[in-house]
Amino acid sequence: MTTSDKLLIEGCLKNKRQSQETLYRKYASTMYHICLSFTGDRDEAKDILQDSFIKVFKNLKGFNPEKSLEGWIRRIVNNTAIDFFRKKKQLRYLESKIEEANANEHRTESFEPAWVQTEIVLNHIKRLPDGARIIFHLFAIEGYSHKEIADKLQITEGTSKSQFNRARKLLQNWINKV
Repeated sequence: MTTSDKLLIEGCLKNKRQSQETLYRKYASTMYHICLSFTGDRDEAKDILQDSFIKVFKNLKGFNPEKSLEGWIRRIVNNTAIDFFRKKKQLRYLESKIEEANANEHRTESFEPAWVQTEIVLNHIKRLPDGARIIFHLFAIEGYSHKEIADKLQITEGTSKSQFNRARKLLQNWINKV
């Protein structure tokens, strides 16, 4: 952890408004994009970001200074986004069969589209149904395993795999039409 982060944390723990604002400004943009990749909606992303930073400041005393501050904040943002969908969106997963997930298990789960502008890909990710988008984000972007995703979202591992494969196929189809 950098010295500036240590000083920011110390200031935040003393409830210094300037330290809190500086910490927020340092990480808000990156975390906003994470929130946006979950929701695809700017207003919902802002709500999740706000709730996340409230949790960051509330729980900062429990932060381990030997760990990455950005990684810790990212974990809070991910969990807040998941909670948001559990409570407010009631995840709607695409209809799929567990057999499809099992049949595709032998396939590589990486997503390597032809070179496409980032903005186009992000716009297509926003189009994914909520459940598929969240699972795609957690697996392909955040690096969670399907088991971890299943535990976090309270679904089966097969559903996680199936939703990821569906998201990947939809994205490939949309991108190939560009």
